[in-house]
Amino acid sequence: MKLITASQAVGFIKNGDHIVSALGAAEGQCFLGELHTAAGRLKDITVTSCLSLRGYPYLDAAYRDTFQTDSIFLSPPTRAAYPNGNVSYLPGHLHACGVNRLVHRKPNIYIGAATMPDKHGFVSLSVSNTYEKRMIRQADIVILEINPNFPRTFGDLELHINEADYFIEADYPVPTLPEAPVTDRDELIGRHIAEYINDGDCLQLGIGGIPNAVANALADKKDLGIHTEMLSSGLVKLVKSGVVTNARKTKFPGKTIAAFALGTREVYDYINDNPSVLFFDANYVNDPAVIAQNDNQISINTTLEIDLTGQCCSESIGPRQYSGTGGQTDTAVGAQKAKGGKSFIALYSTAEIKSPEKNADGTFARTRVSKIVPMLKQGAIVSLSRNDVDYAVTEYGVAHLRGTSVRERAERLIAIAHPDYRDELTAAAQAFI
Repeated sequence: MKLITASQAVGFIKNGDHIVSALGAAEGQCFLGELHTAAGRLKDITVTSCLSLRGYPYLDAAYRDTFQTDSIFLSPPTRAAYPNGNVSYLPGHLHACGVNRLVHRKPNIYIGAATMPDKHGFVSLSVSNTYEKRMIRQADIVILEINPNFPRTFGDLELHINEADYFIEADYPVPTLPEAPVTDRDELIGRHIAEYINDGDCLQLGIGGIPNAVANALADKKDLGIHTEMLSSGLVKLVKSGVVTNARKTKFPGKTIAAFALGTREVYDYINDNPSVLFFDANYVNDPAVIAQNDNQISINTTLEIDLTGQCCSESIGPRQYSGTGGQTDTAVGAQKAKGGKSFIALYSTAEIKSPEKNADGTFARTRVSKIVPMLKQGAIVSLSRNDVDYAVTEYGVAHLRGTSVRERAERLIAIAHPDYRDELTAAAQAFI
């Protein structure tokens, strides 16, 4: 096993290289934190990342002539760097993100976190197998940051030390995400969705106030299962409370299936050395055909805005990229293909937006707007096509859109809009629907 420092690892980079970083909490923090030091000798370096959790120096505008970051899913650090011109978004469904990137370009260097080797010489890629193992198999140089703080997990993310070229000894904690607080509106939405979920159903659930509220509202359910792209704090709480047993799953009964984990320390403690949790490549986990093999699969996602025909913008504010498509379409389509499956897209009926003009006291005025709109904002990205929407949910109720006409959709969506905007939306609908 060849141990090197992060500085030595950065020394391997050549002009024009393509570096692939692991997703989220699995990114190689030592290497990425040192990357900017190579700027003086390098040019035309591309870093492919996803859900990066730290604002590394190489993202600064000062280094944009050296480093270009292509992000599969924007996070606060990459979102902040986006206006600098050195971050670009990689469109695509999560199940295809690794496959499609390799069609375009193979990695010269892979960097990611891993567990310490076991007595047999194997490490675990720990908290993500979204595309990591696939990239490792194609990379010219594989560098792993082995860390005793990372949980050992199972599935298809074990790797023998002979399959990596170099190792960096690291000791940073696994990055966590605090639990999003649950608001009154979240609770209403959570209860609406919970009414449609039956004992024995199989869940896909993300992170945030609405997903947390859904998890809270499922406390009286029995024998739920999990097949999800992201294993979050809300899902782990359901397992530990006994609500999730995976006993009735038709695919991998008794097992929780995911592509990556991200959340509180409780999540990482739960998955550590836990053979009931399996992590597979997102190309498998998020394949709609695989998802559909789970009877009664439930997909629960959120969106930023929905128009009266059902188009969902979940990743941009107008033309400005905010996050990413992720697995929203993967899971929505897969759930609807499943026997007894349902797909939910949730959003608040309104939002407060900042006015461009300041008040007399220097603060910005805020204006309330409807998030159910006649038409999406100019340049808005459609993350979930109207062809793939099943149930839309706000704090005012549930609109079942599958199989409905455009006119019926408009009527049902207006019925769950904020009451202050229903007349306005009705008038708009009459003009063009």
